[in-house]
Amino acid sequence: MRVLARELCSVLKLRIGVAITVCALAGLAVTPGDAPPAWQIAILALAVLLSSASAGAFNHYVERDLDARMARTRNRPFVTGRFRPSPQWLWAIGAMLVTAVVAAALVLNLPAALHTFLGAFVYGVVYTVWLKRRTAWNIVVGGLAGSFAVLAGASAVDPALAPAPVWLAVVLFLWTPPHFWSLAIALHDDYATARVPMLPVVVGDAKATWIILFHTIAVVLASLVPALYGMGWLYVVAAVVGGLWFTVRSIQLVRDPCRKKAMANFRGSLLQLSLLLGAAIAETWISG
Repeated sequence: MRVLARELCSVLKLRIGVAITVCALAGLAVTPGDAPPAWQIAILALAVLLSSASAGAFNHYVERDLDARMARTRNRPFVTGRFRPSPQWLWAIGAMLVTAVVAAALVLNLPAALHTFLGAFVYGVVYTVWLKRRTAWNIVVGGLAGSFAVLAGASAVDPALAPAPVWLAVVLFLWTPPHFWSLAIALHDDYATARVPMLPVVVGDAKATWIILFHTIAVVLASLVPALYGMGWLYVVAAVVGGLWFTVRSIQLVRDPCRKKAMANFRGSLLQLSLLLGAAIAETWISG
């Protein structure tokens, strides 16, 4: 049972799902107005987690041929045969998404449900099916998945969408490419072998590092804008500290585009986003 549970967590990409859920809670936290009661917030979190899990499982299902050609993913359950692809999986994945969207619509509102759906649709269909195998800019559009989670959380408070959560959604959109391209540099050979046109494979690692740096600077600048719309000192400190750390790591990657520096930048991006989202949520507790 323990092995099965671990493999289900892998297929559902629950670690990513938890991160996406935190994005939704941050979007809710930075939105001016009265927050919904705790039980509705719990439904929001579960709906976003479930929709993200459905998209993650669909990604595993569709990409099993690519996963078989990559060292990092060749032990995934759909590749090893532990889970066998079948229509039942697709029905289960669809049921998860429908449950998430309907729950958000009934308990919260239609805009929150729409954004919950769009996050899963962008990752599962737009990124996985339409773009990943066709263009080096796949993850740029794919970055909208995290943005829609922020907007889902914001819509639970105010469907009209205040400036602060919109800018936080912009940060997520800009953050995803340098985060993922750093990993793609570290896994360059894997993606090249699988013939996936990730940016470092298409333009080379050295040129990709400059694009990563420009995106990182854009992320940092965008992360400061919510301070103009009511975010307090804790958020600003987190944005500055995390932004500087991410920028320094990106500069180091430009100077030495190796796997070690790429992974350091990948982790730096995670630290930057964790500080930003954590501060956004913590400020609500402090002010509340």
